[in-house]
Amino acid sequence: MAVVNRTPDSFHDAGATFALDAAVARAVQAADLGARWVDVGGVPFGRGPAVSTSAEIDRVVPLISAIAARRPDVVISVDTHSAAVAREAVAAGASVVNDTSGLADPQMAAVVAETGVHIVITHSVGPPRQEKPAAHFTDVVAEVRRFLLGRIHRAQAAGIPRERIIIDPGHDLDKNTLHSLEITRRLGEIASLGLPLLVAVSHKDFIGESIDRPRGERLAGTLAAMTACIWQGARIVRMHDVQAAVDAARMTEAMLGMRPPVRVIHNTHPTRNV
Repeated sequence: MAVVNRTPDSFHDAGATFALDAAVARAVQAADLGARWVDVGGVPFGRGPAVSTSAEIDRVVPLISAIAARRPDVVISVDTHSAAVAREAVAAGASVVNDTSGLADPQMAAVVAETGVHIVITHSVGPPRQEKPAAHFTDVVAEVRRFLLGRIHRAQAAGIPRERIIIDPGHDLDKNTLHSLEITRRLGEIASLGLPLLVAVSHKDFIGESIDRPRGERLAGTLAAMTACIWQGARIVRMHDVQAAVDAARMTEAMLGMRPPVRVIHNTHPTRNV
């Protein structure tokens, strides 16, 4: 899953794809490099000034329409916690709602059920864009797992079939570095819920704090975290550096026996033994 944000204050690219043309170009490039999925966002999760629903719609809907027209072969998701934005995004061509608030909007589940799209249910604590207390969990994995189970039941009760639900433990969302590392180590406990598992670890602060690297210098740490997550059951990885991530993901899949090598030549012919 490639990330394309139409925001002036995104934590990683700092507004590099805020302009519509730049965002469309980034999405097309990501698909060309092997991304099967493009996640479009108009409001960052982290604290900052409020963005109105109409402004968020103005940011994401034209981008979704353009991607759908240029690359109909890729999955498009909208990263939003607003049911009103989700409805407009689906009408424009999104087939997944990536809800980082975990169904906080009481209308979100109904919109997803009505429109027949998939939903990513993410663990977070409290509303996005607001200052919150220091993160605290007695057992972060157990609490994340319990939250996700509750939201899965809420989604199904609203009419969303289980096969259209994806889960995300929410690395760094209202969690400190120790919490995100614990989730990564024990990700299998989240995968055991039996639903497709998405992880969003790309360039996050738990990586920077673990290896002492500022933003912009976290690619190696990001790929290590991504690989560990795939090994433990993640099947969708939300990444900024598409080419490097595709190569690392495919190599991990090959090691796990999920993907055959492109070719097998080494030491298969007596004149080529090395």
